[in-house]
Parts: sequence; C-alpha cells; structure tokens
Amino acid sequence: MAAYTWEYDATTGVYKNHALSRDVLRAAIAETEFHMHTKQVSGFGRRRGETVTIPRTRNVSEPTTGIVTEQNKIPIDTFLMSTVAITVSEFGRGVEFTHKSDILSSYDIKNSIQKALKDQMQLVLDTRAARAFKLAQLTYTPTGPASGTLETAAAATVTAASNLTFKHLGLIRDIMRQDYHMPFYGQGHYVGLLSTKAARGIKSDTTFQEMTKYLKPADLVYNSAIGKAEQTVVVEVNHATALSNNRGTDNVLGEAVFFGSESVGLAEVETPEIRMAIPADFGRAHAAAWYGIFEYGILWDTANDGEARIIFVTSA
Repeated sequence: MAAYTWEYDATTGVYKNHALSRDVLRAAIAETEFHMHTKQVSGFGRRRGETVTIPRTRNVSEPTTGIVTEQNKIPIDTFLMSTVAITVSEFGRGVEFTHKSDILSSYDIKNSIQKALKDQMQLVLDTRAARAFKLAQLTYTPTGPASGTLETAAAATVTAASNLTFKHLGLIRDIMRQDYHMPFYGQGHYVGLLSTKAARGIKSDTTFQEMTKYLKPADLVYNSAIGKAEQTVVVEVNHATALSNNRGTDNVLGEAVFFGSESVGLAEVETPEIRMAIPADFGRAHAAAWYGIFEYGILWDTANDGEARIIFVTSA
C-alpha cells in the first residue's frame, strides 16, 4: 500500500497552507517636507471665526542721504502697513469596516486602518502646504543650463528649456539675497525643496558634487537633504502631487521652491487627528477618519523688495 505523502495526498487549501505571518506589511508613501517648513499663526484658534488677518509692516525707503542741514526740518517719510488673511476649511477622510471583519481577523484591522489614514492625512497636509508655497509672486524658469527668466507673477509665461543645474542654484540665491533681500530661513541659509527631477539636475552637476562631498550630516539639517551649497540647503521631495516632475519642453523641468523665513503660515482651529466613529447598527458598523479645521496661506503675497519670501521654479 502506498504511503501517505504531503505532496500528493494532503488536502490543498487551508490544511496545507495554514500559517499567517504576524507581520503586516504597509505600502510606502511619499516623504512629506512642506508642512514642517510652515509657521503656525499665533493668536488664532477656537471661537475666533473662520478667518485670521495678519498685519505686516512695510519698509521705509532709504533716502539718498540722511543729512539734515541746520536751517531745514527733518524730512518725514510715510510708514505703511498691509495685511494678509487666511480662511480655514474643514478637511477629512474616513474608512468604514464591520465588527465581523475586526473580530475575525488574525491581525488588528483597526490599527492598520488608523495607520493608513494617518499616512493619507500627512500627504493631504503636505499637498495643501505646497499649494501655498506655489502661490509665490516670483517665478523662475530655466531657459538654458546657465540662464533663466524671473517673472513677477503668480503664473509663469515662459516655457522651460532646461532642468535646474548648479548654475541656477547660484543665480536664484543671488536673486533672493541681493535683489529681494530675503531673510535667511535659519542659521545663515535658505531652503530649497526640489522635486526628484529637479534634484537630479543639481546632483548630476560635478561642481555641486565637489562642494558637498565634505559636508557632515549635521550640515544638512534635514533627513531628505541632498546637500548644502550657495547658502542653500537642498532637499529632495518625492511627493509628485506637491511638486511636478514634468514641466517645460519635453517635460525637461522638475518644479522646486526656494524660500527664506516667514514664507507660509498655518492657521489652525482644530489640529488634524484620527477619530473613531460611534459604532452603529448595534455595534456592527465601525468607522475611522482623520479630521481637522485649518488652512495654509502665503504670508507675503507680493513681489516687492524686502517682502517677497519665495521663488517658485516652474514653467508655462
């Protein structure tokens, strides 16, 4: 009589394959970089209405000379102020699941849903913050490997003919520092958030490679930073919804933003959080969601010297 064998006689299905790993693998998401570079608006929150108005002082222009002659009065200049407003909205998404699916599952389905919702929430916040950065009134479009066009408009009218290069990094830094006197983001540096394609244009440049190869980890400030040069910490953003990788002629350009301090504000009434719904249908129907009341807004929506804080690298 033939012996019972696992290969030929064991019943297929659960009997033969009954082990389930204790580990639940999670799909990866894009890294989120924009939210951390925003500034929370103070003095705003619950029971303060839906809009916060932020006052801004404008510069008093420098005179040709500050000399005052003995017989003349001191000249009087005009001091001006302006405001910018941010209006909050409700944001949120949810997932429903049944009591049966939760109680019969070998792993904690509720925990997995909450983690997935948290990932989604981070992406939505990052995209919303990026939207505010891209409202900059200064746009820069590379027209060649060592040339570009700066426009004082929220939308570029020039079509890009080149990706970003190290030469552009220097040109943009000089525009920020010399032409618009943008204050540094912190500790003597600006920040550049670059799409993966834009970052590749910088990383492939041998000059950038030489300038960054001796940097220490502490010099890079951020985990996703690829280098620091021209007083700018360069950070790669692989979140394509936030920054496009396909702009310009033949999709040659990846988008980027360069900025100093006080660039984008966060007005928050209720901090985004994960919430569990009250069970329905006698405890058989469950749901989880993330929810918050907030909005991101550009703090200096002008192209004036001393006021503009962001340059958006893009194309028509």
